[in-house]
Amino acid sequence: MHETFNKTKDHSTTKIIASSGPFQIELINFVGLNDYQSLFKISESLVEEYGKSAKLTESTIKTYFNKKDSLPFIARHQSKIVGYIIGVPLESLSMEPWARLDSNFGKKNTIYTYAFVILREYKRNGYAKMLKKVFLNWARKKDHIDYVTGHVREGISNHFKGNIKTIDQIENWQGTGKNFEYYRRELDPEKIYRDSPKKR
Repeated sequence: MHETFNKTKDHSTTKIIASSGPFQIELINFVGLNDYQSLFKISESLVEEYGKSAKLTESTIKTYFNKKDSLPFIARHQSKIVGYIIGVPLESLSMEPWARLDSNFGKKNTIYTYAFVILREYKRNGYAKMLKKVFLNWARKKDHIDYVTGHVREGISNHFKGNIKTIDQIENWQGTGKNFEYYRRELDPEKIYRDSPKKR
């Protein structure tokens, strides 16, 4: 594994987690200014699907990529950033009514998938699948995290593997005119059972 330690305002601090040929996935510790424009451009591909709020800004990069409790990864192809996935504690979204209504809100056991994107020209190479797999594996490694949640187009979560439950359905998500669903993925049912209070 390779780590980059040149933490300055300009350069990102990352750790390579997985690689396959010209493709690699890096865990982000800090996003430097040099990578902002690439991330802004990639996030534009999410606007049509998720609404204008999906486009990254300097503020959202600092809030979600550079936050201590976040779980952010970027994907590179021949050193070019081609995608990213960000997980954030559910509680960090306390301004969102749907987050506060989640039965796990306040338990600090849930990572919300804030954003997940791979540029269209790289989607058919298995890169998106690899990025999602790395993200879920790292979420599993966190002792206190039992669930991953997220918003996807209606019906999409039916194709996910694992123990998936649809929590809510939202019409006209973010003014896009599209119906979305809020899903919950149970990461490790056996672990949750072991850690739950025993009945007497």
